[in-house]
This record gives sequence, C-alpha cells and structure tokens, in this order.
Amino acid sequence: MEICSLRKQFLDCTGHALVIGGPGSGKTTIALQKSVVRIAAGMTSGQSVLFLSFSRAAVARLGEATRQQVPKDKREMLNMQTFHSFFWALLSVHGYLLGAPKSLRILLPADEKVAYGSIKRRDRNTDNPKWLHWLAERERLFREDGKVAFDLFAVNAVELLQRSGHVKRLVAQRHPLIIVDEAQDTDANAWKCIELLSSLTQIICLADLEQQIFDHLPGVGPERIAEIKSSLHPLEIDLGAQNYRSSGTEIAIFGQDILKGTVRGSAYIGVSSFSYDPRNQDKNLIFRICLGMLQRNIRKSTGKYGRSIAILTHSGASAAKISAALNAEHKPVRHSLSFDEAETILIARFAAFLLEPKREENRLPDLAVALELLATAKKAAGLAAAEKWQTWALKILSGKMPTAGFVQAILGVMDTIRNQAFSGNPAKDWSFVKRELRRTNNRDLNNVVKNLDYLVAFNRSKRINSGLGAVWSRDGQYTKAREILDAALAQDQVLGGVDDPPGIQVMTIHKSKGKQFDGVVVVREGRHDGQKMVSSFVWWGDTAPYDRSRKILRVAITRAKIHTLILEPFFPKCPIVELH
Repeated sequence: MEICSLRKQFLDCTGHALVIGGPGSGKTTIALQKSVVRIAAGMTSGQSVLFLSFSRAAVARLGEATRQQVPKDKREMLNMQTFHSFFWALLSVHGYLLGAPKSLRILLPADEKVAYGSIKRRDRNTDNPKWLHWLAERERLFREDGKVAFDLFAVNAVELLQRSGHVKRLVAQRHPLIIVDEAQDTDANAWKCIELLSSLTQIICLADLEQQIFDHLPGVGPERIAEIKSSLHPLEIDLGAQNYRSSGTEIAIFGQDILKGTVRGSAYIGVSSFSYDPRNQDKNLIFRICLGMLQRNIRKSTGKYGRSIAILTHSGASAAKISAALNAEHKPVRHSLSFDEAETILIARFAAFLLEPKREENRLPDLAVALELLATAKKAAGLAAAEKWQTWALKILSGKMPTAGFVQAILGVMDTIRNQAFSGNPAKDWSFVKRELRRTNNRDLNNVVKNLDYLVAFNRSKRINSGLGAVWSRDGQYTKAREILDAALAQDQVLGGVDDPPGIQVMTIHKSKGKQFDGVVVVREGRHDGQKMVSSFVWWGDTAPYDRSRKILRVAITRAKIHTLILEPFFPKCPIVELH
C-alpha cells in the first residue's frame, strides 16, 4: 500500500498503531497530525493527548514542532511529558495507595550517587551485598520517608496501575490518546504501564529499531517491537528512509550506508571529513579549524551561519578534553559542555549555603557545614579529597582549626560574604559568590566555580532564580536557599525540558539522542583496548560487523540538519567508515 494511503488510514484509525521510520522520516509530524485529528473529533474539558518520550531534549524538540505544526487553538490539549514526569504525576497523587507517605519527595540522582558512590557500575548486581543493601534502603526510603529514587518511578507506577483499576481509568479518561515516542527504548516497566493502559485508551507507538542504542540497559532490547505487535495488534505504517530533517542533503543516506556497511567511495552531499596527524598536530587548533570548516559549509548551503552546532564524542572524558581544548587558547571558544550533573548539583548546594543568612557567632560551625557539603560533592565524584575534607569538618566541630590553605580560603570567602549585603537579585548575588570563590585562586575552589558555570550554561538557573527571588521578596534574605535549590532542581529533572542553548555544545553521542542541530562535528579518536590502539567508533565489546557501533554512529551523523563533519586521526584506521 502506498505511503499516502497508509497515512490516511492511520489518521482515520481508532485502534492502536505502530509507526516505524528512520531519523527525520516524519514520525513526529504524522503523530502531531493524528493528535489534531483526535482533538477535532471531540474532547471534553480536562482531556488531552499525552505525548510520552524518554528524554527532556525530545520533549523540548516536540514543543518546537508543535508551535510550527499544530493550530494554536489545539495546542492546549497536547500534553507533552517525559516518562519520568508522567510516573511522578501518578505517584505524587496516588502513591499513598502503595503504603508510602502522602507527601512524596524526589531523591535526586546526586543524592543517590552519594549513597552508592563507592559501588562501581560493574558491581551493581544481586551478588554484591553492598548493592543489595542499597536497594533495600532505597525501598525503605520510599515506603517510610516518602523519598522516591528515579529508578523506582516506573516500577511503582506499574504496581499502582496493576492494583488500582480506578487510577487506571482516571488516566485513560484524561488521555484518550497516548503517543509513545522512541517506543523501541521502553524498558520492561515503562512498556508494562503502556500495556496496562492499552485496554482503555488508544496507543500510538513511534519507533526506529535501528536507533536502539540504549539496549545495554536492563530491560531494553530488540524484542520490544515484537511485544508491541503481539500485545496491541496495531495498524503498522513504515515510513522507511524518508528524510525531512536534512532534506536537500545525503546525511540520512550516509547514516543508512554506515548502518548497512555499504559506504560508497564518492562524496555525500552535506557530509565532509577532516583528518589530522595525532602525533604532531595541535588539537586545540584542530577543533577551531573544524568549527570554521563546518560553519563555512553551512553558509555555503544556506547563505547564513549555523545557529546550533554540536561536537559529539564517544565518552564523557573525551567531551571534557574537547571542552578544555576550546578554552585553552588566548581567545576561548564559547560553548556549553553537557556534563555529569551529580557533582555539580551537590556543589550548587554549597553555593546556596553561602547565600543563606549567617551570624558571626556561628562562624566555625558554618565553616564545618561548608566543608561537609563540599566533601559530599567529592564523594559523589569518587574523589579521595572527600575523606580529608570531612575530617577537617569534624576537627572544626571539636574545636581544632585546620591550618590548610583550602580551609582558610573558604573561611575568608564566608567572612567576605557575611559582611557584604546582598542585592536581592539572585543572578547578581550568585555571580558575586562565584566571583569571591574565584578570587581565592585556590585550585579546588576554582573547580567549584566551573561546576557552577555548568549549571548556568544549561539554563538550570531559571527556576533557581525564581525560587530565590520569591523568598527574598518575602524575607529580605535567602532563607533556606538549599531547600529552594533542591526543589527547583527536582522540578527541572522531572518536569522541565532542556532548553538547548544556541551556539556550540559538546556532548557524548548518547546524550545527543533526540536532539537536532544545524551542524555536527563527530569526533573519532584512537583509544587503547588493552592490546592495541583502535578506533573510538568501535564501541567497547563490539565485534565485526560492528552492528552496535554502526547504530550509535548513525545516531551521531543524523543529528545534523545541514552538515555533518567527521574529525578523525590518520591512525588507527576505522573499520566502519572511511571517506578517503
């Protein structure tokens, strides 16, 4: 059946449906069209189409598409959420039915990391007594203290829907149509929730099995599409390799050829490469050259420079090195680094503590609290300094003052801030705190400032500023600033979409999934596998024909709308892609 006929059948169908298609094939567009049709067919006040996705980035991108494609009078009946925000909405209202306290709070990933920070990822299994102890403690925190860890959102939502037919009916009545984005990446619990609701509401699943790059996570696997078909018996539409994201280019074709192992010898429109000798070329300069080449290619194609650029790499450590290289020269290249948020959030509590009102007589106890907050952040990062800083805090509480320069630097900052009247402008006062920390010229405190900069770079400051501003208006001081920070960050983690700032962003390929940019630099490096140097495009543990590695690389390549540039060393050679 032709695509046009299938599209009409899809828009008219009242049963479940499965839409399969590659990157930029129009899955989101046709789903939004279906939403408009369903809304026009009649919804009562309080009802909405629920659009579920895993990443906040995808929700933000969906919001942009909605503004462009959905009539204004229909938008208020579109409810776009992450799975986490949907599960949290269920638990925060009905969690008491599972025996938890009526008032629930989110246990932030940063606090979880402090609790299990000493347990390596490879040791998080049922054979490890420490990990089993943490799992039991996590369950106790939910049942007794009302603190819900992110990993417990889905499993408790499943239990709630299984045990309460009333709650299930309420959800289905409120959302007569539920659209599941990236359905191939649903784990067992997320899928079970959708399956439980499918008997009462219409389900539309959007999927691309060849973008399943999170199948290393528990419960995520290629069997999900088969389960969707078996359980829902959906109308199936395959949009194939149509490409609307990067139309006018061959970026999607290149990505597909990478996947199939059929990269042609000739050039691809919208794709280029730059090779360098890793032995004697300055990497600081190389990234600048590549960014210039990418922007010239974009301008050649569109007549203007790209507004959003991403530099994608294989690991967080590599992303940090690229960020350092962009900052290294006399004139740094402005950019944002997508980062591990745990340490940054915990350090932000230290900054919030500095904003809180303090008295002279509590000078040393406050210093001990400051050291404890910083020690907690270091513990989450797995750094040895945590124990030393905690020891200093205990000494201060016992009446012994450490002579370490780090301790004296913190005390000096606290004295300055205590004697300086704040302005009442949260952004300005936050900057003042950072400036005083930076002025110490202490290496550890300079690293604190860098983490606080990350927080601002990804627009986390909006909700923080709002909360701090409200309490200042009420009290004339930043009362309980740490609690305000935690509430703002919890809301952002669950409810907020990520506001991808314009400009240059540096991140891992996995963090880029669900995003799109005008141009992308995909960085290939050499890494040692324990025996020899290999291409970083070959993922750990993957073997020929490198199916998993090809999927991941395809995701990176197809994030670009206008141009993709591959940056690679002359050696080691790559068995997946060679453009020369």
